[in-house]
Amino acid sequence: MASRMTVLVVGATSQVGHFLLALLADEGIQPLALTRQESWPSSVVPVRWLRGDLGKSMPVVPPLSWIFSAGPLDALAAWLPDAPMLPGARVLATSSMSAVSKLDSPLAGERALAMRLNIAEAAVRSVCIERGAGWTIIRPTIIYGAGRDRSFTPLARRARRTRLFPLPAGTGLRQPVHAGDVAHALLSAARRPVCVDAILELGGGERLPSAEVFARVRSSLPFATLGIPIPNLVLRTLAIHPALRGPITRLGADLVADNQAAIEALGVRPRTFAPDAKCWGM
Repeated sequence: MASRMTVLVVGATSQVGHFLLALLADEGIQPLALTRQESWPSSVVPVRWLRGDLGKSMPVVPPLSWIFSAGPLDALAAWLPDAPMLPGARVLATSSMSAVSKLDSPLAGERALAMRLNIAEAAVRSVCIERGAGWTIIRPTIIYGAGRDRSFTPLARRARRTRLFPLPAGTGLRQPVHAGDVAHALLSAARRPVCVDAILELGGGERLPSAEVFARVRSSLPFATLGIPIPNLVLRTLAIHPALRGPITRLGADLVADNQAAIEALGVRPRTFAPDAKCWGM
């Protein structure tokens, strides 16, 4: 079957794309991978790179069996009506739990992001139904694992420079999910005999207080750091800054996913949060 598959990966240089390319290689599939970079990204697995940008300057691609997207969902939704697809094609894409968790954010920008995600999800679903394609959208929680996230990796790299690690107080539950597990969920959705045709939440294998998540990131570093506790009073003061208000406000909120539907539909069981230095590119 692999020799007859024509597969496109959008967001191939993202952390989910990094693991997805390796999984496809294990299946004997050499995918087409879209990049906006001027030079071809390095890859240890067979990939046919295409330079382009969804909705702007897309190269000509052949009719596709599977379309994976680990990039911006609204760009995928805009391109899908014109995407070349074989009969029975499948669209497997990532969205974000921000579609739910940021709907009531105190920041207008975050509320707008949540709305864009919901609109894009609905558009992808609508186009796939109209064109007779199968579809699965995965809503991950905080993704980590390839040193490309904007949550934990910046903390780890700042700690490498300063040897200081902030430990904010926080009781809200977190459920970080490894990028490799998100990639596995996408591939499992593609391989199912009958497409799932659903939006599925996906978090990591355990729920932890946010303070414990920060502590585990610190413990994973290959060097000693001085932990700097940040009490609630200081956090409330920092929350005056517009860029920090949303993240700090959510420290007391549970940002988790219900994995049951994904487990039943895809057979996935995400790993627990036990990061090592490689997760931060170290």
